[in-house]
Order: sequence, then C-alpha cells, then structure tokens
Amino acid sequence: MKNYLLVLSLFFCGISFAQNTITGSVTESNNQPIPGANIKVVGDKAGAVSDADGKFILTSSLNPPFTIEVTSLGHQTKKVSVTSNNQNVIIKLTDYQTTLDEIVVSASRTPERVLESPVTIERMGIKEIKKTASPTFYDGLENLKEVQMNTSSLTFKSINTRGFATVANTRFMQLVDGMDNSSPLLNFVLGNMIGVSDIDVQSVELLPGASSALYGANAFNGIMFMNSKSPFTYPGISTYFKYGATSQEAAGTNSFYDFGIRMAHKFNNYFAAKVNMTFMDGTDWYAVNYGDKYRQGQGITRSDKSYDGINVYGDDLPINLGAYAPSALLTAIPSLNTVVSRTGYNEVDLTNNKAGNTKIDFSLHLRPFGNEKLEVIWQSKFGYGNAVYQGANRYNLNNFFMQQHKLEFKGKNFFLRGYTTSEDGGNSYDMQFTGININRIWKSDGQWVSDYITKYAGAYSGLVPGLAPGNIPASHSFARSQADIGRLIPGTPGFQNAFNKVIADPNILTGSKLVDNSRIYHSDVNYNFKDLIKFGEIQVGGSYRDYQLNSHGRIYTDANSLIKYNEKGAYAQLQKKFMEDRFKFTGSIRYDEATNFDGNYSPRLSLTYAGGKEKQHNFRASYQTGFRNPSTQDQYIGFNVGYAVLVGSAPDNLLRYSESRPVSAGFGQAFAGGSTAIMNGEDAYYDSYTYSSVLAFGATKNSALLRKTNVGLVKPEEVKAYELGYRSQINKINIDLNGYYNIYNNFIGNTTAIATYYGTAQDAPSSVVNPADKGFQSVYAISKGDYRVYQLYTNTALEIHSLGMGVGLSRKMFGNYDFGISYNYAQFDFDQAKDPGFEAGFNTPKHRVKASVGNDSLFENFGFNTSVRWNNEYLWESTMADGMIEAATVVDAQINYGIPKIKSLIKLGATNVGGKEYTQVLGAGAIGQQYYISWTLNP
Repeated sequence: MKNYLLVLSLFFCGISFAQNTITGSVTESNNQPIPGANIKVVGDKAGAVSDADGKFILTSSLNPPFTIEVTSLGHQTKKVSVTSNNQNVIIKLTDYQTTLDEIVVSASRTPERVLESPVTIERMGIKEIKKTASPTFYDGLENLKEVQMNTSSLTFKSINTRGFATVANTRFMQLVDGMDNSSPLLNFVLGNMIGVSDIDVQSVELLPGASSALYGANAFNGIMFMNSKSPFTYPGISTYFKYGATSQEAAGTNSFYDFGIRMAHKFNNYFAAKVNMTFMDGTDWYAVNYGDKYRQGQGITRSDKSYDGINVYGDDLPINLGAYAPSALLTAIPSLNTVVSRTGYNEVDLTNNKAGNTKIDFSLHLRPFGNEKLEVIWQSKFGYGNAVYQGANRYNLNNFFMQQHKLEFKGKNFFLRGYTTSEDGGNSYDMQFTGININRIWKSDGQWVSDYITKYAGAYSGLVPGLAPGNIPASHSFARSQADIGRLIPGTPGFQNAFNKVIADPNILTGSKLVDNSRIYHSDVNYNFKDLIKFGEIQVGGSYRDYQLNSHGRIYTDANSLIKYNEKGAYAQLQKKFMEDRFKFTGSIRYDEATNFDGNYSPRLSLTYAGGKEKQHNFRASYQTGFRNPSTQDQYIGFNVGYAVLVGSAPDNLLRYSESRPVSAGFGQAFAGGSTAIMNGEDAYYDSYTYSSVLAFGATKNSALLRKTNVGLVKPEEVKAYELGYRSQINKINIDLNGYYNIYNNFIGNTTAIATYYGTAQDAPSSVVNPADKGFQSVYAISKGDYRVYQLYTNTALEIHSLGMGVGLSRKMFGNYDFGISYNYAQFDFDQAKDPGFEAGFNTPKHRVKASVGNDSLFENFGFNTSVRWNNEYLWESTMADGMIEAATVVDAQINYGIPKIKSLIKLGATNVGGKEYTQVLGAGAIGQQYYISWTLNP
C-alpha cells in the first residue's frame, strides 16, 4: 500500500510538474501583435502558437529556469529566459534585416529559404501586404520586381512576367490555395475576382518564367501562389473598411467603397472553420480612345467615311458601296466603289461604367489526430462582379459569377486535392455587337447603305444646294448625315429600349449577350519521400483536368453539344545536397498529354552553390523547358466579332463552325451558284489569302501580289529557358540578380486570313477575265467585297528569342527605414519580315525601374511607405488594336497609424500621386488617381 501511495504521489507530482504554465504576448517593434508566432521550449517538445492578439499559453515539463525560442516569418528569431513558474513574458520581435531567410514552398514544392531557391522567386508576406501603398494587396503586386500589370478595368487586372503580356494571359497561372482560378471558358485569370481577401492573405509567392516541369502546361511564363490564413493559426474576427475616390479626366471624381470581414474559429485542436466576405463598388475608368483602330496617328477623325474608332462600336463592319450600287450608277460615279462604315456609339454610352466585386468563401478544417500530420479541408469560393475584359473586342462582364469547391487531404509530406470550377456569364455582353445591333434595330444595314448611296449620288452630281458637284469628301459627309436621320441617340427612351433588347439577346445577328455555363474538374496529388528515402529528397505527383465548355454556340462551336476534352500529367523530382550542404542539385521531369495533342516531356535542372563562411552567397544556374497546350479558344472558338470570325483549329472544330453569307448580285451569284455561300473553318485555314497580300492587292490592283494562306493547325508551343542568378547580403544590402534567355518554338499566335465566297485561293492568281478560272473568280470576289475575314490560331515556324535581366537591391538603414530599388530589362527577337501576318504580342517595356522607401515605426504607432515605378514606351499588339503605349511614371504613397488598444490600423493612401494619366492596355481606360482611407480591425 505504501509503495502504491508512493507511485501515486510521484504520478501526481509529474502531472503537477507538467502543468507549469508560461503566458505571454508577441508583438512587432511598433507594438502591433504578431499572430501565428511559434514559441518553443529549448530542449523540450513543448510549444505554442500565438493567437490573433499575439498572446500565447505554454506548458512545459521542464522546471525553470529554461529558455524559450520565438520565431515568426518576416522577423528575427529571439530567445528569452524563463526564470519562474507562471511567468508572463513580453516578447518584441524585430523585422528581418534580410528577407532571404524567409521560407517559400513553390520553387521546389518543398520548404526552403528564399536564399536557397534554385530559381528566381518573388514573395509578398503579411508585413509587405500591410505596408503597401496600393488600395489592395493585389494592386500592390505591381511593385514586385518581376511583375508587369495590365489593367483592362478597375476590377480586372492581369499579371504577367517576362514578356508576351496580354489581358487574356493564358501563359501565366494563378493558384489560390492550390486551385487554378482561371476561367474555364476563357482559360485565363480574371484578376482577383475570385481570389483572396486582403485580411485573409498569408503570403504570395511568384515564380517568373517557365514552371511547367512541376506545374504543368499553363505555367509557361510564370505562376503565382496566393495562400490564405489557416483558422487554426489565425482565429478571430477581422474586418476592414475603405472609402475613397477615383479621379480621371474623362470620368471625373467618383466614390468607391471596399468592405471585408473574416471570421475564423478554432473549436479545438481537431476542428476549425473560417468565413470571408468582401464587397467593392466603384466607377470604372472610362475608355475614351477615339483614334482610328487601324490608322492611329494619321489624323483620322469621325468625319472620315470609313472611320473605325478604338472605343467606338457599331462602326466596325466595313461596307463596300460598290457591292450595293447599281452597275449603271457605279459606272457614272466610280467613287462609289469605296468602303464606308456606319456611325458608331461611344463605349461610355454602352455601359454604366460601374465596377464591382463580391467575394464569399468558407472552409472547414479537420485534423483527425489533433496536429498537422493529417488535415482534411473543404473549401468553397464564390466570386461575383462587374468588369470590362478586352480581347478581340471589349466585353462588359456584367453580374459575372464564378465558383470553386475543393476537397483536400494534406499532411507533412503529401497532398491530395480535387476541385471544380464553374461559371455563369450572367448579363455579360459584347459592346461591339451592342453598337452594331442597336444600329440595325433602327435601320437595317441594307436600308442604310441604300440611303447613303442615293444621297451621295445626289450630292456628287450637284443636286444638293450649297455643295459643289464632284466634291467627294463633302458628298460623303452629306450622305452620312442624311442616312443617319432618326438614328437612336443615347439617353433617349428609344435608345435605351433598343440597348436593353440587344444585350438580352444571345443571337449574334440581332443581339450581343454572352452565354457561358462552362466548368472544369481538376485533381492533383504530390508525395515527398524525404522521411522514407535518405539518399535525397524525392517527390512524385500528377494531375488530371477535364474541360466541359458550354457557351450554347455563342462563343464556341458548342451549339449542339458540350465540348469535352482533358489534360493529364505526371512528374518526379530529385533534390540532393553535397559538400556540407553548400551544393544543391535539383532535377525534375514532367510528362503531359491532352486529348488533341501528343505528349510532351518537360525537364528542369538546376544547380545552386552557397559560398562564403556563412553560406550567404548563393549562385544558381538552371535550365528548364516549358510547353503550353493551345487554350480552349485556340482550339474551339467560333466567335463572330463583326469585322472577322475567330476560328479555333482543333481538327474537329473546322466543320463545327459554319455560317451563311450573302453574295453580291450578278457575276458573284453566278460564280457562287446562288445568293448565299456557306463558309466554314476549312475555308479559313485551307482556302484563303493572307491579309497582308490582300491589302497589297487593294492598293495596287495587282493580283500577282496575292498569296495563299499557308498555316498549320495549332499545336503546343515550347520554350527552352536558361537562367543564371545570384542572391546574397553584403554590408547589410540584400542583392538579387538574375538573367535569362528563352528560345520559343511553335509559338502560338494569330494570323489574319481572307476567304472568298467563291473561287479558289491561289498564289498570284490571274486577273485576266476568265469566268471558268477559279483564281480569277477569287480575285473578282475580293474586288466586290465577297469575302470573309478570319482570325486563325496557329504557330509560327520561326524561332522567337527573348532575353532579360533583373537587379534588386534592398536595405534597412537610418534606423528603421526600408529602402528598395529594382531594374528589369526585357527584349525579344522575331523576324517579322519572314512571317508578316503573325503577331507575337510581346507587349512589354524594355526598361522598368521600381523603388520604395518606408518606415513602419517612424515614431510610436506611426508609419509610412512610398513606391515609384517607371517604364519606357513600348509597342502593344492585340487582336483588337495595335499601337504604342506611352512611358509612365507612377508614385503611390500611404501613411498609417496603429491603435494597439483597439487592435486597429488606419491608413491614408493615394495612387499615381500628382501623376499624368497612363494606360497599360491599348483600348482600355486611362488610369487616373485613386485616394482612400481605410480602417482595419485586428490587423
């Protein structure tokens, strides 16, 4: 019995001993709490994590005195002595003097320091998100060294790296908590429309350049990872409210609001959950570029008979008067054999210019063993909003809705996830066809042309008082004014009724509504054998994606049935260190295949060497290949954009698209064998002339200049990427240098072709009158306007080379001031003369400079940050318009004041301070100034 009591007393003593409790709090140098800090007892397994208020409770089996170690990403590690039981410890962490020790996962799919990354990587953490001068963290990404932003509208911004930038950026991938949040139908990301809230972002990691070896086909020019906060680590309620104004010469000054709330709760060590909701409402940047789309800088105004304004819609269909004029009249007045356009409507009259975004997401987190050994996550995300997307035309995404649902199992060395993405086009519409069909509701094209011809003939013949006979410009001006009598005027009930009717009608001949109910199903898996295999760190993984396109025939050739296809891939990676961990080898290879294409292998090799006594000099070299499968648009689009038809080149798509076209009277109908011609994708790809040769023929009437289009069906494009880099800290200056050289083969792009309604396309066809000659018939068709313009998706046979470099320097100096500056150089090489009809669309400035200065603790609870960026002018090429983007200098600034007692941060900021309005996308609205004040609770 005594022995039993002795053992029992020792047992209770052990329990009492194990319950020694230490409490405390962890804050930054400006007294703001640090949630998620790790507190560990040195020499013991005991540990804790600070809560949203920075507070923690730690129990240990050790008897004081002992030491605790406190770590937090973005801060220096600190050790504190504990001398008594129940001690309350106040710990203040200082910021990193270097960000090179921060941990990233994306570069190799395994945790490693930024310093040790085998490839270039950019990172934005909670600290950087807090101090950004931009209205949102997503806007603030533009200040990262490698990032180029393309702004289509206030709520639609596209991120790109290393050239070939477009709004519809299918070469860049964006993952949110492991989910690709690109549109299933369009294959590119819609900015942050279904992304992450400012107060739920844990970190952003960005890999510039080819990343296909680990992440598959679409990670061709880069990939960005947005990671949200775990409710286990960051429980509590957070909220923010922003109020401000946008200022633009065209739009004036307009208010905007942005509100968000995050609620997360850790019920116990086994279960946690969170909910996020954000709402933003404002006025979009007005798009008012009224230069002629094809004759910029030539002084072309609305008075020109064939004016086609960039931000004017309804004037986009060229009409050859000679095809409608009676032959006798055409003989008497030869100047009638010319092209005119109908009078269009300004973009600002075809949209309410509202920009908005609502995001809601929730997730449930289960840890069956009470730790990170296994976590099961269900996550649902919903995004809803208004924006303007620019592709071949300008599209108003009105009440666009997108949702994602994910089930994920993850542990220390593995993850298995599956998710689905679906979307609904809502009340979205094509602004170009809105203008075209409002005109047609008022007066048909045929009636308008008939009126125009009659009035032109009268004016040219001297039958109009005050107009001299034979005055061609005055006759055209008079004819237009008379043909436009009674035209629907914006702001009138008649115009509004016609507008509402057109945007609700999905029929391309009478309406402009965009219909979309597409979805994807995706799954991927990864396992790291590092705890089982000691030779090196070996990972394997794979992915599968199934597309189901459903635009009801409005955008794709899916009028009769869904378009279905899939992509799948698998990869393996080996990483091993040598020479006392100074030398690291990383090798990976991936194999992918898709329904319409053969398989592709994507290897990557990289070597890093850590020199210096403290291994602080990191040299890296890498070679990797990437490939990009043709997008859904490249393969299956069948989209009438007015002046042309976009036709995808999947083998089964060529006959899926067809349309009936009216043929001009006389010889035209005789050659065509009727009053209409049926055109399809095979005509576009196999029986057409190059656009440039038709232009040459139009200028000279020399049919020997005509050339048959000779393009292949689109296939995957490939890149070989070589990169050298260096990272270090020298005299407290963080240095990041990189240089790259890329070789592209089978580069995917667009070329324009012209297919005639009759005859056969031939190289240098004869213009000698011979009705039986199919070549002559095609020449005649061009002269009469009996042809269709097509935009084809194909690959250039020429190699495209691009090269660039980046330099980043940062340092903390003069106490707590953070200074940073970066420079990026980029250029590409493509012999346009050898493939004149092909547009590569590099769309990237050659020189970019970015700099910032800030201080989180200028004085107690007060901080500021300022950033400036500059780029030189550059050529913009797109399917909508080509032209120069002017050089721009942009300054953003903010001041902030923390109120620790109520866990709040107040920020006052402005973008493009005192700067000139600038554009990033030709055809989009000029970007003005944005001013805001925000209040964040529990920052």
